[in-house]
Amino acid sequence: MKNYVLGFYASIAALAADQASKAFVLANADTLAAGIPVFPGFNLIFHRNYGVTFGFFQSVPWWVLALVAAAIVLFLAVCLIRATRISEAVAYGMVIGGALGNIVDRLRFGGVTDFLDFYLGTAHWPAFNLADVFVVCGVGILLIVAGREKIASSEASK
Repeated sequence: MKNYVLGFYASIAALAADQASKAFVLANADTLAAGIPVFPGFNLIFHRNYGVTFGFFQSVPWWVLALVAAAIVLFLAVCLIRATRISEAVAYGMVIGGALGNIVDRLRFGGVTDFLDFYLGTAHWPAFNLADVFVVCGVGILLIVAGREKIASSEASK
């Protein structure tokens, strides 16, 4: 099986998990609007983010943000097809699936549905969603793979 096929499956799984979790949140939006404590330091909450990370660029039209994200997805799809390692392909797939999940939200609602609220005392990390988790984990895997390759190449040149 080609690496890109596994990456494609990873993107579909990430997109499906993200959209299923957001469907649950939307079905319970009234209950989640005020937030539901799950355990100390973590709430489930319904929040719509009309910007990007940390709420930046909220004044930019939703369709511009969706268009930029779509261009990035196309670039990442090329990277996925060219990936030589399974770990890279899966990581690119995770990032693509997460990005597509947030693009779907922008197309449907003009903003992204966030619901994971972590906090310490009164300090809250900005709410996020599973799409964001997949993007961060995928990028993390890519950084680990790149770091391991750099270590391996420096050891080989000794």
